[in-house]
Amino acid sequence: MTESSQPLFSFSDADLKTALRRATQGTAIAGVVLAIVLAVSRGWQTGVLLLAGAVISVTGLWEWQRLVVFINAKLDKQQGPGAARVMTTFFLRLLFAGGILYVSLKCLHGSVYALVGGLGLGIFFLTVEAVRMIRS
Repeated sequence: MTESSQPLFSFSDADLKTALRRATQGTAIAGVVLAIVLAVSRGWQTGVLLLAGAVISVTGLWEWQRLVVFINAKLDKQQGPGAARVMTTFFLRLLFAGGILYVSLKCLHGSVYALVGGLGLGIFFLTVEAVRMIRS
């Protein structure tokens, strides 16, 4: 096979932005819908745990979008967001995610599997986007 017949070789920055945006939207929508379903079927605390995991997944995908913009600006020698600002928001998001994990595990007594499922939603939707890009 030649390089032109491989879809990953023609993967552009715009394709990456689109894939990350769609994965973020899919994670957010699925997180809310599944949290409501679990809240009704398994109790509100389990629904909130899934929602907490989904929020962490969405903020992680959002942070990756910011990092991609920063790295692409550096590679293209263009003006982008400052490194200090990007690193500060990166570490603030990590603290935010750690705080959500700590508070939800300490205060909510629902199923921990729901939290893990919410955390896995981002990976699931990134995989869906990767398969979509490969198939197109």
